[in-house]
Formats: sequence, C-alpha cells, structure tokens
Amino acid sequence: MTAHPKHKKTVSPGGTKKNPPLRAGRKKSDAEKQRGLVMVLTGNGKGKTTAAFGQALRAVGQGYKVFVLQFMKGRKYGEFVAAEKYLPRLTVKMSGLDSFVMRDNPAAVDIEMAQKGLETARKAITSGKYNMVILDEINVALDFKLIRLKDVLDMIRSKPAHLDVILTGRYAPKEIIKLADTVSVVEEVKHHYNAGIKDRAGIEY
Repeated sequence: MTAHPKHKKTVSPGGTKKNPPLRAGRKKSDAEKQRGLVMVLTGNGKGKTTAAFGQALRAVGQGYKVFVLQFMKGRKYGEFVAAEKYLPRLTVKMSGLDSFVMRDNPAAVDIEMAQKGLETARKAITSGKYNMVILDEINVALDFKLIRLKDVLDMIRSKPAHLDVILTGRYAPKEIIKLADTVSVVEEVKHHYNAGIKDRAGIEY
C-alpha cells in the first residue's frame, strides 16, 4: 500500500527531517541564533582588551553573565575595579604578576600561574554559569610558551554550544584563527608612547 501523495514525508536534499538545511526565506531557529561564537582580537595595536571589555559590557547590559580570566596580569586595572564595584554579572580574575614576563626565559612562577589560570578558565567554561568567557592575553601566554596550544584548542572545541568565547592578545596562533568565527586585527598606526606620553589611569589602566 502506497501513501497518498499529500501524506508523503519529504526531506530537502542535504538535510534531515529535524534539521533541514537553511533555505532562502527560512528564518533561523532560536538554537541557530544562539550558537556560541569564538572571537579573536589580535594584532600589535592598542585596544584589544578594551574592545573585549566593551563586548562584555554589552553582554551584561542584556542580562548575561560574563567571566574574564586575565593571563599575565596581576594589577587591578580600571575594568577589574569597575566589575567589583558596579557589575555583579561581570566576574574578573587575574592569573599573573604585576611585572614583565621574559619571553625567552619565563620564570617558573609565571608558567605556574598561567597554567593555573588555564584551569580556572576551563572550569568557568564548563560550569554552565556563564554566557560569555573572555580569555584576556591568552594569545601572548601561548606565544611565550606558558601554556600549551593543544590544551587551549581542546578547551575551546569542547565548550558548551551556547557559550561565546573571546581570546585577546597579539601573536594569535594560526590554529586559533582557523578555529574562530570572527577575527579582528588591531593595527598600530600611531601610539602616544612614541611621542613620550606616559601611561595614565583611564587610558592604559
């Protein structure tokens, strides 16, 4: 016995009954709209961390919870203080010292703190508590060999589907760039440091 034509179940080529391919004119489902993104802010210009915190502020304004792990930083910058005082949905943790790290000869404590920071980030990513996780200066930590690229790639690939992850810092590895949905390169055209203008509160920290 054959089914009546109007009762036949058809599936578009390339799709399934539950997940048909996206066609022109079909609106995206809520699940598709809410797929978490991987975004990278890299390059030699000023403003990568600043841009990431701008994204965090936008997310907090929409009622989302954001976690930030700052690699290689041990100083309470303005964004850290603001989160503590005014933004309960924005959590900022540091995993570093308030001192420079030697690229070719990092101290044992720098390696240890970066690896602890990676574990803290991993727990935040898998906790289900957050809508967005920002890994500030993680690209630099990778370039300085403080943490392993494989560990970072595995962490990103296994993130919850809804979670947005932002990675900042110059020297973003090509593997991270390939994995990302969005990559922005901040290029230095001019910098006030070159004119002898020193860093100051509200601009650099």
